[in-house]
Amino acid sequence: MASEDLYRGDWIVALRKDSIRRPDDPDGPAFDRWVFEHPGAVIVLAVDDDERVACVRQYRHPARGTFLELPAGLRDADGEDPLDTAKRELLEEVELEAAKWRQLFSMWPSAGITAERHVFFLARGLSAGDRGDFALEHEEAAMEMLWVPVDDLVDAVLDGRVTEEPIAVAVLAYDALRRRDSL
Repeated sequence: MASEDLYRGDWIVALRKDSIRRPDDPDGPAFDRWVFEHPGAVIVLAVDDDERVACVRQYRHPARGTFLELPAGLRDADGEDPLDTAKRELLEEVELEAAKWRQLFSMWPSAGITAERHVFFLARGLSAGDRGDFALEHEEAAMEMLWVPVDDLVDAVLDGRVTEEPIAVAVLAYDALRRRDSL
């Protein structure tokens, strides 16, 4: 396999072109695949005792819109455990701490173009926290926090009002676990 950097800058993502062969035909013809390098992310489904989810409303430039999302963040701190990243993001984005944590699952959001993995966590036993001297910047500075009942989120996902993959997957999984008494 040969690789060529197409873009590699100061930020944590990069784009490269790999010349590869099929795993089942190592002597066959080579072909190119573009790979978006990304360190991965954590997504936190924080549910309070009233079955409400801590959400954020945030502008996303690539999609040119404002979306309802869950607290989340990049796994950009070298060697940081995903759970520690999730705890940090929950505190930084919505000023919450959780007494109980459970990893729900880990997923490849688009394995055809990136090795990025999303690690999803459920946070319960919520209490107010203080982000300290951490300052929200850029789009995050205008981020709005809100509480949304789980059932309303399920309905919003199913009728197309909530369209971001991470929140849809997390909420539907939570609803399935709830129905199976697996929480």
